[in-house]
Amino acid sequence: MSGMACNITISAADNYMGPLRSFLVKHMLADTADHSLVVAISLIVTLLCACIVIGHLLEENRWMNESLTALIIGLVSGIIVLVTSKGANSHILQFNEELFFIYLLPPIIFNAGFQVKKKQFFRNFVAIVLFGVIGVFISFAIISAGCRLLFPKFNLDTPFLIRDYMVLGVIFSSTDTVCTLQVLHQDETPLLYSLVFGEGVVNDATSVVLFRAVQSFNFNEVDGFTVLQMLGNFLYLFITSTLLGIAVGLLSAYIIKTLYFGRHSTDREIAIMILMAYLSYMLAELFYLSGILTVFFCGIVMSHYTWHNVTESSRITTRHTFATLSFIAETFIFLYVGMDALDKDKWKMTNVSWATSVGLSATLVFLVLLGRAAFVFPLSALSNCIQKTPGTGISTRHQVVIWWAGLMRGAVSIALAYNQFSASGNAANPIHATMITSTIIVVLSSTVVFGTITKPLLGWLLPHHLRSISDLSDPPTPKDNAFPEFQIPLLGDGELPAGNGFPGRRSSLRMLLQAPTSFVHHFWRKFDDTYMRPVFGGRGFVPYIPGSPVDDAQEPQHPDL
Repeated sequence: MSGMACNITISAADNYMGPLRSFLVKHMLADTADHSLVVAISLIVTLLCACIVIGHLLEENRWMNESLTALIIGLVSGIIVLVTSKGANSHILQFNEELFFIYLLPPIIFNAGFQVKKKQFFRNFVAIVLFGVIGVFISFAIISAGCRLLFPKFNLDTPFLIRDYMVLGVIFSSTDTVCTLQVLHQDETPLLYSLVFGEGVVNDATSVVLFRAVQSFNFNEVDGFTVLQMLGNFLYLFITSTLLGIAVGLLSAYIIKTLYFGRHSTDREIAIMILMAYLSYMLAELFYLSGILTVFFCGIVMSHYTWHNVTESSRITTRHTFATLSFIAETFIFLYVGMDALDKDKWKMTNVSWATSVGLSATLVFLVLLGRAAFVFPLSALSNCIQKTPGTGISTRHQVVIWWAGLMRGAVSIALAYNQFSASGNAANPIHATMITSTIIVVLSSTVVFGTITKPLLGWLLPHHLRSISDLSDPPTPKDNAFPEFQIPLLGDGELPAGNGFPGRRSSLRMLLQAPTSFVHHFWRKFDDTYMRPVFGGRGFVPYIPGSPVDDAQEPQHPDL
C-alpha cells in the first residue's frame, strides 16, 4: 500500500512539474519527487512576490501594468530555467487547463461580480448581451471562415478538419477578462469598464458553451433542426447557469440572516460566504453548466444581500479577502502563461518554419482585429437605437476603445487550445503543436502590444474633460471607504440617503436626467423592497441586535483602508 501511495505521489508531481523533477534530482537540488515539488512551489511563490514588488514600483508607468509585468517575469524565468538546464528543461510547471478553470478563474470572476458597479452593469445590460453573445457568434463566423480560406495557402503537411477551423474560431473569439480588469478601472471609466468587462464575462461563458457544442457537434448530419437544437442548448445553459448563481447567492443570504453566525464567531460567516461562492461554481461544473456565469451572478447577489447580513468586521474581511484572492490568481495566471510559453517540447514537435509560424499567428491576429471590428461598431449603433436612457449612449470614441481593449487574448484561449489540441499537456501531432504555439504567440503579442497601448490610447481618446457626467458621478464601489455601492438598490438610480456623511440630494434637473425611466427598474425596486429584502436581508432590512449587522440609521462610516 505504501508503495502504491509513493507511485501516486510521484505521478502527481510529474504531471505538474514536467521535466523539472529529473533536473532537480540530477543536480542534487532535490532527492525525492515530494521535495522537488516543494522546490517548484517555493520558486513560484518567490516569483509571485517579485511580481507584486516590481508591479508596485512600476505603478505610475503609463506603458506597464501588472499583467504585463507578470508575463515578462514568467518569460525571463523560463529563459533562466532553459539556460541553467542546458536546454533540457524549459518550465517549472506545465500548463493545465483544469488548474486554470477549477482553481484560478473562480475567485477572479466572483470578485468581479462582487465588486462590479451594479447600476452601470444593468443599465448597459442590453449592450453587454449584444457584445457578449451576438458578438461572439459574429467573431466566431469570421475567424472560422478566415482560417478556412487562408490556412491552406501555408501548405501545411496535415490538412485541417472543419471542426478544427470552428474550434479556432471559438478559441480566438474569447476575450481576456483578466487582462481587461487590470487595464481599465471602474472608478476612472465606469461606462467603459462595465461594457468591456461585462462583455468579457458573457463572452467567456458563451465561448466555453460554444466550444463544448462544437466539440460534440456531428458535422455529418447538419440541418436546420440541428442548428436550432444547438441554439436551444445554448439558451438553456445561459439561463440555468444564471439562475443557479442567483439561487446559491440567495441561499447564502438566507442562511446567514436566519442563523446569524456572527453572534458566536465571525469566522463562520466568512467561511460560509467563501465556501458557498466556490460551491456555486462547482455545482455549475457538476451539472455541465457555465461556471463563469454562475459565479458572476452569485457575486452580484451576495453583494446585494449576503454582505449586509454579516457583522461589520466580516464585511471588511470578506471585501479584502475576495480582492486579494482575485489579485493573486490574476498574477499567477500571467506568470504561468509566460513560463509555459518556452516549453521546448511543443516547439520541437512543430514541423513548420519560423516564417510559417509567424505567418499563421499574424493571420490569426488579423482575423481577431477584423472579427471584433465587425461586431463592435454595428452592435454599438444598434444598442444606441435600443437604449435611450441618459448615460447609456456609446460614442465613437468609446467604440474605438471598446474595440481595442477587447483585442487581448489570454489564458482562456490557451486553456481551450490545450483542451482541443493536446492530451495531458502534450500535443498529439505536429499540426496540433503548431496550433498551440500559434495560440501562445497570439496571446503574448496581443497582451504586450494591445495591453501596453490601451492606457495611452484611453488618455488620448478620452481625456478627463471629455468623459461623461455619468462616468464621473456614479457612486463608488466596495473598494471605497464607506462601501456606498452596497447601499444602493440593485437596479436603483444611485441616490444615497442623506445624513450619511455624503453630499445631499442632487438637483431636480439632474435627478430628472439621471433617474431611471425604465419600468423594469421601478418594478424591481418595489419587488425587492416588498418581498426579497425582508426575507433575504440587505441594507435596511436586518434587525438591529447589539453586535449584529447594524441597521440603516446606525451604519457607521468606515475609515479609509
